[in-house]
Amino acid sequence: MQHIKGTYKNLRVIIAGGGTGGHVFPAIAIGSALKKQVYQVQILFVGAKNRMEMQQVPAAGFHILGLDISGIQRKLSWKNLLLPIKIIRSLAASKQIVKRFRPDVVIGVGGYASGPLLWAAANQKVPVVIQEQNSYPGITNRILAKKAQKICVAFAGMEKYFPKEKIFITGNPVRQDVIKTEGKYNEAMHYFGLSGNKPVLFVTGGSLGAGSINEALTRHIRLFLEHNIQVIWQTGTAYLEEARKAIAGSDTGQLYVSAFIDRMDYAFAAADVVVSRAGAIAVSEICAVRKPAVLIPSPNVAEDHQTKNAMALVNHHAAILLKDERAASELGPVILDLIHDEYKKQQLKERIAGMAYRDAAEAIAGVALSLVRKNSNT
Repeated sequence: MQHIKGTYKNLRVIIAGGGTGGHVFPAIAIGSALKKQVYQVQILFVGAKNRMEMQQVPAAGFHILGLDISGIQRKLSWKNLLLPIKIIRSLAASKQIVKRFRPDVVIGVGGYASGPLLWAAANQKVPVVIQEQNSYPGITNRILAKKAQKICVAFAGMEKYFPKEKIFITGNPVRQDVIKTEGKYNEAMHYFGLSGNKPVLFVTGGSLGAGSINEALTRHIRLFLEHNIQVIWQTGTAYLEEARKAIAGSDTGQLYVSAFIDRMDYAFAAADVVVSRAGAIAVSEICAVRKPAVLIPSPNVAEDHQTKNAMALVNHHAAILLKDERAASELGPVILDLIHDEYKKQQLKERIAGMAYRDAAEAIAGVALSLVRKNSNT
């Protein structure tokens, strides 16, 4: 990483977006990278009120302001009637935030707050950087691309959606504490109470859990135990009791079940195979830790972008895709076929390693800084 402390005087940056961990944690990573690269940079985060960024960003040591903004409810809801009012208010609030903070550059990471803030910044002639995490961009970023100076992407082939001259392939920022797995295998096995002479399957539906993945594992958990496969299972809070019922009477020495796993580095270090949703950050983390993966894209996301994320790997023979509606019936055979096949696992490891970007936050920070007029401190 190139350190350029002292090159920029009184640098001010806004990072906008959030809503889910897939947006919040990359935003924090970019903010941290900017602090490492620039002496006394002032960073303001802008998120959505009542979303997780309002807790996570201050916990990481940054200041954040909240907009009263939300997304469209996919089910018929009266809340959608309030959306136009919220958008108008958020645009007005964003205009005032930009005017008062006077940023040198604004970085949008996606999520509800990103659109209004980037729109306001561009209209005030502030340089804008979009960080697009998915292999298929959402409509907001496709619209904002016209106003952005540079667009950081995680997948090749994005010129189908954005002007080619604006694109920089940087990868997605991932949590460094999560992907540092080297030398942690023994610690990890001890942490989860597992044996070192049996394969380990790590199953996660993300921080909130995934009903269909949990249902599939519930159906096949005893099959895995019969084949001496150990399981680390992150259920999500809403599904924990149901999971406990499913494993009642099983050998708990082969299982670790928790609503949320704090030590994801240990989970990845222990795993021989990972089963996961195909959110952009989840995919990027799996690439970074170079684990054979079965990806089960969520069908409940905008424009089916998780399937497109998964296919970016599957098309390079770097992961296995299992459709959500087939997970309950096919997860067992797919895992049994893969977890005992050392040659197949090694092939997946080698191919997924070639798709990893380990310094994405630093690269995105560098792209943003290239838009800022350099000032000497003399």
